[in-house]
Amino acid sequence: MAEAQESARKTDRGGGRPGCPVGRATDGIWQVHDYTNARAVLRSTETAQAGLGIETVEKLPPRVRRPVLYQDGPEHREQRRQTARFFTPRRVDEHYRTLMVRIAEEQLTALRTAGEAELAELSFNVAIAVASDIIGLRHSRPGIRTRLERFFPEEFGRPGLTSLLGVYWLLRQNANWLRIHLADVRPAIRAHRRQERDDLISHLLAEGCSDAEILGECLTFAAAGMVTTREFICVAAWHLFTDAELLARYRAADEPERLGVLREILRLEPVVARLRRRATAPLTLHTPSGEVPVRPGELIELFVDDANTDPRTVGRDARLLRPGRDLVLGPGPAGLSFGDGPHRCPGADVALLEADVFLSRLFALDGLRMATEPRVSFNNDIGGYEIRNLTVTVPRRR
Repeated sequence: MAEAQESARKTDRGGGRPGCPVGRATDGIWQVHDYTNARAVLRSTETAQAGLGIETVEKLPPRVRRPVLYQDGPEHREQRRQTARFFTPRRVDEHYRTLMVRIAEEQLTALRTAGEAELAELSFNVAIAVASDIIGLRHSRPGIRTRLERFFPEEFGRPGLTSLLGVYWLLRQNANWLRIHLADVRPAIRAHRRQERDDLISHLLAEGCSDAEILGECLTFAAAGMVTTREFICVAAWHLFTDAELLARYRAADEPERLGVLREILRLEPVVARLRRRATAPLTLHTPSGEVPVRPGELIELFVDDANTDPRTVGRDARLLRPGRDLVLGPGPAGLSFGDGPHRCPGADVALLEADVFLSRLFALDGLRMATEPRVSFNNDIGGYEIRNLTVTVPRRR
């Protein structure tokens, strides 16, 4: 076991860093903990997407187009090329900033009126509004947040037909799919068929996608653009509430420096800390004791939280928050928190800007305080965290 490091991480699972950069679990899955190997696997053209529910997607009939998250190779590259225009820095600034500001101000007005609120609810409302605009879900019936919370519960069961619990989760998840289709996706599709718009749903319709395929793509983007952003806003706020020096720096900074603070928090606290890839050709991993061969078909699990705190890349204080580190971390100062290679998250700029738009205004409120210590739970399938019961209060507006 490697020497324990001082840690500022709020979502630490304990146990310290593994001593070996590459190991193998009892089930035969390769486990990668260091930054260099993890980045190489993500960038490799000899691996394919694994995990994230891909086993369910692979059971779909061949004629059904897979969501872009589950594609690889030329099809995936072409879809990413065609949708890249929705996520360029210029578009994020020109098309989404005004929306972000308006929604953030609406949520903070609600906070000032009530005097207190759950930060997870405020941040989820912001994330839903922004992602819905990008996707094209502007015609939803009331209650989209409740429907999404049902679809992405804190604790997942495994659907199946071999047990009562499995049948329960199968029926529940199918019902949740149907609710979102009827109340959110189908009204949007009908509206887009009447009038084309410059968003994801119009793009998918132009590609000839069916309603079911559009539903799958919308839910994929909802998970990536709504759920993860909510958790990041909450964990970033938690750090700012409990680190007076960091908060003072954030409040005094201009936007580029504030974004740098958020990237450093995200490096330390990746929302998705487990990524999986399946080797499609012989692959070599490198360790201090020599090369490790990975055979085609074998699974590789990447520990993003460990890779992002690899002292050989980040430095001896890798588990502390040090905004402005002099680093060249491949895809950027957030490390591998947005992934890397073909499947790097296209909405990275969107997530960071909406987090900053909301948090910079939240922490400008007079009398703001964190009333309760939040509760952390984990989704072990993706190494994700969920921050709940983080109640914020301000003097009520009279």
